[in-house]
Amino acid sequence: MTTTKCIAYGVTLFLAAMLLCPAQAEVVRVRIDQRVAFADGHAFGQTGPYEKIVGRLFLEVDPDAPANQIICDLEYAPRNARGRVGFWSDFCLLKPLDPKRGNGRLLYDVNNRGNKLALWTFNDGQFSNTPITLADAGNGFLMEQGYSVLWCGWNTDVVEGDGHLLVGVPIARDGDRPINGKVHVEICRDERVFSQPFYYSPWGISTAYPPVNADHRTATLSMRADRSQLAIEVPHDQWAFGRLEGGKVIPDPVQLYVKEGLRPGWLYDLVYVARDPRVTGLGLAALRDCVSFFRHGTADRQGTANPLADNIEQVYIFGISQSGRVINHLLFDGFNTDENRRMVFDGALVHVSGSGRGQFNNRFGIATLAATAHAAQLCGSETFPFTTVQQTDPITGRSGDIYARCRATGHFPKVFFTQTSTEYWTRGASLLHTDTEGTRDMPLDPNVRLYTVAGAQHLGGTPAVRGICQNLQNPLDDRGPVLRALLVALDRWVTSGHQPPASRYPKIADGTLVDLQTFRADFPHIPGVNLPKNLYRPARLDFGPRWADKHIADCVPPRIGPKYRTLVPAVDRDGNERAGIRLPEVAVPLATYTGWNLRAASAGAEGMLAPYNGSYLPFARTRQEREQSGDRRAAIAERYPSREMYVHQVEQAALALKQQGFLLDADAERIVAKAANSYDASGNAPAQ
Repeated sequence: MTTTKCIAYGVTLFLAAMLLCPAQAEVVRVRIDQRVAFADGHAFGQTGPYEKIVGRLFLEVDPDAPANQIICDLEYAPRNARGRVGFWSDFCLLKPLDPKRGNGRLLYDVNNRGNKLALWTFNDGQFSNTPITLADAGNGFLMEQGYSVLWCGWNTDVVEGDGHLLVGVPIARDGDRPINGKVHVEICRDERVFSQPFYYSPWGISTAYPPVNADHRTATLSMRADRSQLAIEVPHDQWAFGRLEGGKVIPDPVQLYVKEGLRPGWLYDLVYVARDPRVTGLGLAALRDCVSFFRHGTADRQGTANPLADNIEQVYIFGISQSGRVINHLLFDGFNTDENRRMVFDGALVHVSGSGRGQFNNRFGIATLAATAHAAQLCGSETFPFTTVQQTDPITGRSGDIYARCRATGHFPKVFFTQTSTEYWTRGASLLHTDTEGTRDMPLDPNVRLYTVAGAQHLGGTPAVRGICQNLQNPLDDRGPVLRALLVALDRWVTSGHQPPASRYPKIADGTLVDLQTFRADFPHIPGVNLPKNLYRPARLDFGPRWADKHIADCVPPRIGPKYRTLVPAVDRDGNERAGIRLPEVAVPLATYTGWNLRAASAGAEGMLAPYNGSYLPFARTRQEREQSGDRRAAIAERYPSREMYVHQVEQAALALKQQGFLLDADAERIVAKAANSYDASGNAPAQ
């Protein structure tokens, strides 16, 4: 049977099983630990005051139910007296004190490494994992709209603390025997350190799988400047499982110590035999069943009432970066159908996910991992299929699409993908809408819209400082303004069928999506600015024969095959991108905004793409200044005869975006109000 027929046959069996077998997953018990007023009882518009409910859900799944067959290693999880697999998940819910005054919508925010991002994003609130104050509520956008906002634990490797949401899942065991397997860890630091946890990131440390043997001589460690270089084996007397404290090496089975220190920017590959894999896919089941309970449930088995019972009409899921990849994976694996064959999410807002999914449902999976142009390229975060419609990979012969299971069950949500320029450089975003060889555009499914914010960076607007980068980092404020407007558009599409703004993203056909060589030829000369010499091109990775069906890797690290071809947005004569949502700062520019930046020498891997940062490259103030520096971009004084002219053009650009549905009134007004200050603060006033 061909690969295509196997995929089609598997989806057919999945659909048949879902229709024939009722499911048994349920929230067995709700434990409420806190129920208090939110924001000191502040009344948010017509919705009124909100309350905050915090607790823990105790869940069970039937390991034999069809909806759970996709969960890796579920057959190796211990069963309780009822033959079910039990687990638990923390939750946090913000809801109108009077649910009838809400809008009947539940927004589920996929926490990112345990962190809550919805209020920080939509409300411009201060970042907090324990939101309770009026400052946490920010501008109150979600509350004034009437949303209930829900979070729960799903990530099985999140470390406790800092208000992180946790999930507790069982360890997989083969009867009375432990399950062991090879694990590959790649470590890359931006500064010289002598030890670090296996899975470190600025956003949190992940819980690693312990080695079977604490003797590091049973493991291997190699190093290289980048993935194209040959590996250099590190002798066992030069490293250990341990951490450096007070000048002493303390044995630690899940930390790496290197005697000479980790070289900044270098890639360190550690391979060891690990034990006790967590049943990571139960994290996705926790997400599914938590939302299903709050949407459909009346009470738990003990009679504890669902605080949202009979008050939710639509449910939307939202995620940024890792959390966006979780949404992609959840829909790909069919978790938008609960065990009672009900639809879980009506709409999805997937932000800066690139073309990725992740290690969210495989043996020895680590959820934090995601490939970039320089590091973590063997973690498998970008895997075929990529597009929302059927595609075929001519190299492997495989066919498929990311929504086959949603389509089979009839539970296909409305989906908005929102990307920045960075995802095209470091996350393979073009694969979402081109063929695997980057030669032609692929259509989007009618249930999908794709929006690229021109010139924006993965992290959202940040201070214009260099950090680990060669150029100033990108301050373009795109995340809140664009996502607020698109959440409104998504809700209207789901509830009333009102068509959202047409997709807006770069394409091959009109010359706005190009290869690296074309980009480099078109980008203007800017003194002191180096251009990228590479971009992320995911490789076809071979994890072994059990990977596709069982999600178990036998080839560790994976064998590396041919790379997919990725493309980047084309630019105008200023270096600003031609296609996508061009915010007023880009449409009426005082600078060049890019989604790429390059690593500085101090961070190692000099000249390689920074993983998440874009660049901010201000224009010269006057023609004389421009000519003296050799900058080919027109100066501020050559563009705008006066501050008033600049502000007028910003106002026109904001008005156009508002009319097109990409800005709400309040955000358009804020952008215009800031225009004069931006003009003055940049020091770009024309010489008198």
